[in-house]
Amino acid sequence: MPADAPLANQVEVIAAGARLLLVDGLISDCGRLAALLARELGAFDLSTLKEPYRLEGKKTMGFELAEQGGWRLPDVVIYPTGGGTGLVGIWKAFGELEELGLIDGGRPRLVSVQAEGCAPIARAFAAGERFAKPWVGAATAAAGLRVPGAVGDFLILDAIRASGGTALAVAEAEIAGMQAFVSRKTGLFVGLETAAAMAALPALLESGAIESQESVVVFDTGSGFKSVFPAIEPPRPLPNQEEAWREAVEAIRREPSPG
Repeated sequence: MPADAPLANQVEVIAAGARLLLVDGLISDCGRLAALLARELGAFDLSTLKEPYRLEGKKTMGFELAEQGGWRLPDVVIYPTGGGTGLVGIWKAFGELEELGLIDGGRPRLVSVQAEGCAPIARAFAAGERFAKPWVGAATAAAGLRVPGAVGDFLILDAIRASGGTALAVAEAEIAGMQAFVSRKTGLFVGLETAAAMAALPALLESGAIESQESVVVFDTGSGFKSVFPAIEPPRPLPNQEEAWREAVEAIRREPSPG
């Protein structure tokens, strides 16, 4: 994985007893290394869309969305997009459900969200292209979106266009603020990728891509604990004395209510 991958991801690999190779590059470079390992060592390449199984697993998101909605799908599905397997899998699920007669064919519009520092899919969509040129100088704190070239770019773009959806990029400065906003409003510490998807909502409403009365589902693709942590200064410990506790209570009493 990239050397700047979230520490939580690195710890998981080591804790599982696997050998971790950190690459001074991007996830696309890691994919090339994985291909080399597969060729030289006879290993099985599990990179995105280099095997058939991950897509089938991602499909279950579409199945669960339909089942939990009583077989009525939302008008819009917003998905943070790096490698894009999730969007492709969800669209495949909707097609299979329609073929089985479990939904009536009213599929949601798909919205792909990326960060402005790495937005090959959004750029290709805006240009009307079926294939996305690799993004040069990919940079975003949302590690899952830091994918300069998706193997299944045409599958992602085909699904978005077939659904009548769209693709857009959000400003990097909006992502961390939205992560904090979602936490305050929902109690969920979402990943920066999910925060990027949430940050797209105002722009989608303003542009008319989404109407205020429509039903919208934003997929939460990962915990904030797998993101770069926000710069937060922890409070100093209170002395283990009731007098100090009462001072803290009074200080809180004088504070304005949080917005």
